Amino acid sequence: MMNAMRSGFLFIIFLISAGIGFYACNSSSDGKQMLSSGLVTNPNTANGKVDQSMLPVITFTEVEHDFGLIMEGETVSYNFKFRNTGKSDLVITEVSTSCGCTVPSYPKNAIRPGEEGFVKVAFNSRGKRGYQTKSVVVLANTQPNATQLRIKAQIAKQ
Repeated sequence: MMNAMRSGFLFIIFLISAGIGFYACNSSSDGKQMLSSGLVTNPNTANGKVDQSMLPVITFTEVEHDFGLIMEGETVSYNFKFRNTGKSDLVITEVSTSCGCTVPSYPKNAIRPGEEGFVKVAFNSRGKRGYQTKSVVVLANTQPNATQLRIKAQIAKQ
């Protein structure tokens, strides 16, 4: 009888722990709910073949922008416009830059087929001189998963 109660108690503790662990895995550190992994389609298969016909496709209007001549210390920004030309929801998972002087922002929600969005890139020229080129890598649930954008500027001393 005592062993049955102990087993039942341990089972309840296990269920509570599993529930807490499941909740923690679906929440970010700031308490916000994360995007469900069920929304992201993984095109990869065990045999390595990919059915690309149903994938999202990120199509940028342009992948390079030249700010031209700017003054040192000036902060400039540009919106890279894109469209999901694929057949399933597009999810941008991360946008990284080659320099801390370049700050990206991008949509955190899914972009449906046919919808448009922007990846905004702000460049701070403080401490920079001469011709500068910075790259921005957009990671998404596309195949291939990385798209490279580039910004350029000629920086003149004030």
